[in-house]
Amino acid sequence: MGDLFHADMTAEQLAPLAIAIYNIVDQFPVTIRSKNKNGVRVETGRVIDADFTGPVLEKVLETNDVVREKPESGAYKGIPVIASPIRDGKGECVAAIGMIDLRHAKE
Repeated sequence: MGDLFHADMTAEQLAPLAIAIYNIVDQFPVTIRSKNKNGVRVETGRVIDADFTGPVLEKVLETNDVVREKPESGAYKGIPVIASPIRDGKGECVAAIGMIDLRHAKE
């Protein structure tokens, strides 16, 4: 049986997961991308960018670790982002998902 998540997931494949998580996390913006393809950015309950990547997602893909930081560039420059790897059955990072922490945006 193959892994549910893989490195070649498209934005279209990732969008339903991003929207579901957006609804769970009190409607904070959510971003997600696979290792080999750009993904989506979800705000206001819909995909607003279907070719998205950002510096925090890139760092997660590189390190295979959770990253909490304020990016110095990109759509969420200066706003706290929390991002996590999505790993396959071997523990390899095949995608990254992030939430923009608007609760702490003014800090």
